[in-house]
Amino acid sequence: MNKLIIMNSIGFLALGLFAILDAGGGEPSFDPTQEEYERATFAGGCFWCMQPPYDKLGGVISTTVGYCGGKEENPTYKQVSAGETGHAEAIEIVYDPSRVSYSELLNVFWRNIDPTQEDGQFADSGAQYRTAIFYHNEEQRRSAETSKTELENTGGFEQKIVTEIVPVTTFYKAEEYHQEYAQKNPEHYKRYRKGSGREGFLCRIWPKETKEAPAARCDLTRPPDYLRSIYFARRAGPILRERLSHAAEDSGSYWYTAWTAAGRPELE
Repeated sequence: MNKLIIMNSIGFLALGLFAILDAGGGEPSFDPTQEEYERATFAGGCFWCMQPPYDKLGGVISTTVGYCGGKEENPTYKQVSAGETGHAEAIEIVYDPSRVSYSELLNVFWRNIDPTQEDGQFADSGAQYRTAIFYHNEEQRRSAETSKTELENTGGFEQKIVTEIVPVTTFYKAEEYHQEYAQKNPEHYKRYRKGSGREGFLCRIWPKETKEAPAARCDLTRPPDYLRSIYFARRAGPILRERLSHAAEDSGSYWYTAWTAAGRPELE
């Protein structure tokens, strides 16, 4: 009888050990509902591009892409992308404030968007691609306002920063095929991120800080032909103005050719 009790005890201990080891490849398993965790919600244009920067950030427990800021219940991607619901593509972040602060989350947010674009983000136009900080409490609102003011004071953007800071509304999780899209479809994601103009913009504005688009991949001298209209029809900014001032002296340069192909628009 004693042997049987001992063997059963060993068996239960072994099962418990295997359960611990299997809880995530040796990593601790997290419960997003734990009270010490908090939520942050941001809209930064195409939500495919907003998930990877936060997935890499220590202290982030989970990320989910979806829709926020609209009035319709249970919106679908088809409805939101058509601009029918008032929602913006957004990302909800569950994080451990003891390991990463809300200010750090805001820092990542600003460095992955164009906060001066009112009509969408990069090649995606429409209110469904607007930028917004959806605050969950007064502390988040104050942090967001402070962060926005600090960004304005850097002088890094010539145009007004138009990103909204508004109370969070119901967040609806997007369809499963949108979740972790960059991991599921890495090649298409890379082509989209670059083709939309996001990667080039971030490389120019944050050349030393952009993790998704390292400086080695930032080619500021030969923009793809199909992006000419994006580069020149939108607000140009000081970097393009400086490059064009040199290009104008050499009618054979690539920048001069691209500027001409775009109809030689006025640079603000």
